[in-house]
Amino acid sequence: MNVNRRNLLLMLGASAVAMGVAPGCAIAQDESGKYTLPPLPYDYNALEPHINEATLRLHHDRHHAGYVKGLNTALEELSQARQGGDFSNIQHLERRVAFHGAGHVNHTLYWNNMSPNGGGEPTGQLGDRINRDFGSFNTFKQQFTQAASSVEGSGWGLLAWEPMQGRLITQGLMNHQNSMMTGIVPLLITDVWEHAYYLQYNNRRGDYLDAWWNVVNWQDVGARFDAIQSMVA
Repeated sequence: MNVNRRNLLLMLGASAVAMGVAPGCAIAQDESGKYTLPPLPYDYNALEPHINEATLRLHHDRHHAGYVKGLNTALEELSQARQGGDFSNIQHLERRVAFHGAGHVNHTLYWNNMSPNGGGEPTGQLGDRINRDFGSFNTFKQQFTQAASSVEGSGWGLLAWEPMQGRLITQGLMNHQNSMMTGIVPLLITDVWEHAYYLQYNNRRGDYLDAWWNVVNWQDVGARFDAIQSMVA
């Protein structure tokens, strides 16, 4: 597929979809322009028994908050480098922006991809597309789970729209920013860093993933997919 106007519009909207907001909106910032930690879209105990309150409190209030703080700090230091005209440390600063920025965006998507009323299978355009691109929902689920399970060390499992081919793909991402194909639009993401499950499941990543499917918010994922399709209709 060529990079035409249709694909360009889709890729320009990818960042907004990935951030957990509607296309055309920006991820939350305060009056000074600094990024802020978004509240969970449900209570801390709302995903029990699949993900317990202690895990969500630690994950959101400490780990996600840490990425927001790290992103703001890295951006401020990058601004100071521009003001001073000293870019000798640019590689380190841009790596920090990528690491903390991806952590912030991925977590924002992760929270919205889950719901106390989640689980089951997707319907509508997304359900049809999963059947087309993977053969069946069960096959997709197996592929996604294996991609997330196979991440070496810390990372994420991802369902994304790949605009160049015009199809859904899965990916296992190391850390936050490594291994992601350029231009893809994230739709569904699961966190397989140990802080996402260790308090409840210890080192049993597979048990955590089995439980996680029960809280997947297919309404949210489907809305993201529908938004992408409407941009190129």
